[in-house]
Amino acid sequence: MKKGHHCKRVSWLLLVTMALLLPVVQAVSAAELHIASDTLVRVFERDTTEGDDKTVVPGYEYLQVDYGSLKEKGLSFHLYGWGRLDLTSSGFYDDDNAGELLYGYFEYAHPGTNAGARLGRFYVFEGVANEAIDGLSLKSDLTRYFTLSAYGGFPVGLDSTDGRSSDSIFGGRLSHHLAAWYDVGVSYKNTENDGDNAEEMLGVDLSINLPFGVSFFGFSSRNLDTEGWGEHSYELSIPVAGLLLRPYYQKFQYEDYFGTGVQARNPFPFEAATGETLEAIGGDISWPVSKTWELGAKVKYLDYDIRSGNSEYYSALATWHGEKLTQAGGEVGYANGTGGNNDYLLGRLFVYYDQIQQILPHGFVTGDLVYADYNEDIFGESDSLFVSLGAGRRFLDDALEIKLSGDYSSDPFFDEDFRGLLVAKYVFDR
Repeated sequence: MKKGHHCKRVSWLLLVTMALLLPVVQAVSAAELHIASDTLVRVFERDTTEGDDKTVVPGYEYLQVDYGSLKEKGLSFHLYGWGRLDLTSSGFYDDDNAGELLYGYFEYAHPGTNAGARLGRFYVFEGVANEAIDGLSLKSDLTRYFTLSAYGGFPVGLDSTDGRSSDSIFGGRLSHHLAAWYDVGVSYKNTENDGDNAEEMLGVDLSINLPFGVSFFGFSSRNLDTEGWGEHSYELSIPVAGLLLRPYYQKFQYEDYFGTGVQARNPFPFEAATGETLEAIGGDISWPVSKTWELGAKVKYLDYDIRSGNSEYYSALATWHGEKLTQAGGEVGYANGTGGNNDYLLGRLFVYYDQIQQILPHGFVTGDLVYADYNEDIFGESDSLFVSLGAGRRFLDDALEIKLSGDYSSDPFFDEDFRGLLVAKYVFDR
């Protein structure tokens, strides 16, 4: 079976199942309907099966459907997927899937409690879990101080690897909280691929709201397969004299962060084999000078255990906010490190302007420019440039938005690269 065909078969099976069960949702009183469509047509040049520097024109359709109790608790149905058509038959996507059901599930939220359930294909974000699964999830308060969530089913990411006959994923999170003051949780995730252990993780997370607007968040994950800590991430949010300070600390041990029992589960096996350890220390500062101006700064320091040299990055930012969504700003940054990739001067300018009613009613223009000057040549190039310009217009009381944009880039990896993009967004609510 060709790679990707099994994934599409499962996706269509889930889609048909959801369609057959859709009448159940129609019994929900005062049901609401939300449909969002994003149609994209891209244009670029690449080497394809038809020859070198051939024009590739893929068309994409992203469709989202939500039906049922969307504003109040109750029963609802949610679906989101995408499909692609190569309009030039270039063969550029011969080895890739042409579409996928990203999620499609029924959800029930009990009106009188915090209990809920999901059935179908959905995403799980619970502690160490950041997964798409085909299965069932349950969540409920045990008491006013404890909440338990659990999930189980098939991992979507493994459905095209050795079949699904012995694939499984299960886990959950138990948390203790006191009103809005703090929440501490312990999470667990176990994944098997074709009957073999692919991943077993344990996580601990903590969030605290302190007096004077100070908040703290921390997360640590332990790989139970390698018996090591894969990640430590901690950050503070501190308001001081009109400023918002956000210092943070992160540490990643590649062997434990990327390492798994079955390498088919891991997209970065070479990273796990390096035995590298990375520590990141930094902070962000934002300062709303007025209703229209906001200034900021970033500092980041990277320390590698094995790779020679460290890296530092400093930048200053400024953003101006106009009426509605209009804004413009820029960033100037400097990276100091070993090698051209980590030693450069960066400049960026961006704009979004929708106050052009006399020229283009209900229209807007966008622009983005990024320039980097490297201290050392990379593949014989000393700088890189990216420019993006776009314009669009809204129709049907802003329900339909059409935007046309073009991108140009020149960097050490592409002498010149042109791309075009046409996007049509449509939203329907009932």
